[in-house]
Amino acid sequence: VLRSLNQCVIKEGEAMTGTAREVVGRVLRAGRELDVETFVALMAPDGYLEWPYRPPGLPARVRGRAAIKQHLTAAAEGFIRLDDYRDLVLHETTDPEVIIVEYEAHGTVVTTGAPFRQTVIAVFRVRDGQIVSYRDYLNPLPLIEAMSGR
Repeated sequence: VLRSLNQCVIKEGEAMTGTAREVVGRVLRAGRELDVETFVALMAPDGYLEWPYRPPGLPARVRGRAAIKQHLTAAAEGFIRLDDYRDLVLHETTDPEVIIVEYEAHGTVVTTGAPFRQTVIAVFRVRDGQIVSYRDYLNPLPLIEAMSGR
């Protein structure tokens, strides 16, 4: 269990290396803090983000650093601000490249001020200190409700 994402701070000029667990911790922190530059730097050049379960209108997959940067930059201006990841558990697997993460995202719907809660399970593949794949199995129902204004 990772007690705090604050354990995964990247200092300016620090190399983007580390164990798969450390890299995943860093990318989760960057995602929560809307640190697009760090997030993209942790991705492999042709790495991808994927959402197998998603609301209509959202992409199934975004591949490559440029496309990921574009997607995350647009999302950072979006309608949900994430404040905290709670009950975060990182599971190491028999494959040293694969980390499975469970957490609950807590935030706010920007347009309404309503609270936002999202349960997430994500599967990461990390190779040579870079994320090759990030499959985000989020629960689409809270997003659909937030998008509809309920």
